[in-house]
Amino acid sequence: MLENQLRNDEKQCAEHIMLVDLGRNDVGKVSKPGSVTVEKLMNIERYSHVMHISSTVTGELLDHLTSWDALRAALPVGTVSGAPKVKAMELIDQLEVTRRGPYSGGFGGISFSGDMDIALALRTIVFPSGSRFDTMFSYKDMNKRREWVAHLQAGAGIVADSVPADEQRECENKAAALARAIDLAESSFIEK
Repeated sequence: MLENQLRNDEKQCAEHIMLVDLGRNDVGKVSKPGSVTVEKLMNIERYSHVMHISSTVTGELLDHLTSWDALRAALPVGTVSGAPKVKAMELIDQLEVTRRGPYSGGFGGISFSGDMDIALALRTIVFPSGSRFDTMFSYKDMNKRREWVAHLQAGAGIVADSVPADEQRECENKAAALARAIDLAESSFIEK
């Protein structure tokens, strides 16, 4: 039922097709002519608290380029910047009062042969460091336990016909999975 609603939601589908077009453009910048392909289009992926429309865009890297060139061509990723990218990033820089930190960045690795595997950090938890770093080693000692602050980061795609309450609910649903992860982690440290 919910999957069909997502597939038939004009706003969600239009937003996703825009992102696929951005992806094709980014991949095309570093790919051999005619090699850019949309291998999967508009698949539904299910997660613990949300469903997503997912597509896969691939291309064959130009011989004189490396995986670093491909990464540079993709950044910032359209799912976190919007379109047109340059103007969207200018607006983000003006409107967002704090830096995103790891949120909407990437993490991964590169092999000695140059193969790269990078994931986009779309839902993140940041625990600011400082004097609290030692609490993990003394968590069961109530006298040494300190309060932790966790910053949960999640977002939603805003387009012209977005409904603010729907976008807020999407952010809350995405962040709920992060909060659940914290609950599960804490429950393993606290004796019942």
